[in-house]
Amino acid sequence: MQDCPQTWHYGLIARWWAEFNEPDPRELAFYRDMIEQNGEPGLDLGCGTGRLLIPLLESGLDVDGCDISPDMLAHCRDAAAVQGLTPTLFQLAMHELVLPRTYRTIYICDSFGLGGRREQDAEALRRCYAQLTPGGKLVFSHYLPYDDLERWLLWLPEERKRLPEQWAEEGGRKQAANGDEIGLRARVIDLDPIEQRQTLEMRAQLWRDGRLEEQEDRVLQENLYFRNELLLLLTNAGFATISVRAGYSAEEATPDDTMLVFVAQK
Repeated sequence: MQDCPQTWHYGLIARWWAEFNEPDPRELAFYRDMIEQNGEPGLDLGCGTGRLLIPLLESGLDVDGCDISPDMLAHCRDAAAVQGLTPTLFQLAMHELVLPRTYRTIYICDSFGLGGRREQDAEALRRCYAQLTPGGKLVFSHYLPYDDLERWLLWLPEERKRLPEQWAEEGGRKQAANGDEIGLRARVIDLDPIEQRQTLEMRAQLWRDGRLEEQEDRVLQENLYFRNELLLLLTNAGFATISVRAGYSAEEATPDDTMLVFVAQK
């Protein structure tokens, strides 16, 4: 078993995130409101290239960033510098979280369960609890395993016979700021219902003047969780007050919701 979480957020894929991955306005407003309501400082855990971190800093909030990928953090620094910002960034896996100061609000956007083992995910929540001030809150989004119908069907034995999936036909290239074109495709190569773990592969291609210049294939492993499992993990980490919201809203989650937001208070 690997000690370091296995993700794909490096090289061309990190560049693609930096060039094209923009924040959704509702998502950004939700985390901004959370920090304003819960208090500063905040920590963007799994900040990546600064998709949320940079606009939050621009709005005047005191927020640090942390990510496992040095490539993603380098893009974050560069993008922040363009805006005249110098964010405080840390390169750590979530389960290794030990930072110089404590936080009133820690948020994880779409990144919990990526790359590591289940015991590392549990440790990450314990580390978040320790890194919060008394009364501080951990907020994170999570897509349930049945959010994607095609992938949900892979839990059936007869459906898993088609794994690994075939690559989608080439398409979806986007033009970068310097004129390069970058294409990104992903596929499922394995799903283990007993371990509740899926393995994905992503292919990034760099095209210049109509010629393929580079190609990178990287693998990401993801632990799949249901609501009650996450509630148990949060309780075991020490959180006593936990709510589960219907996405980026103030409403309580219902059986029809497949993207949940957990708000856990120390």
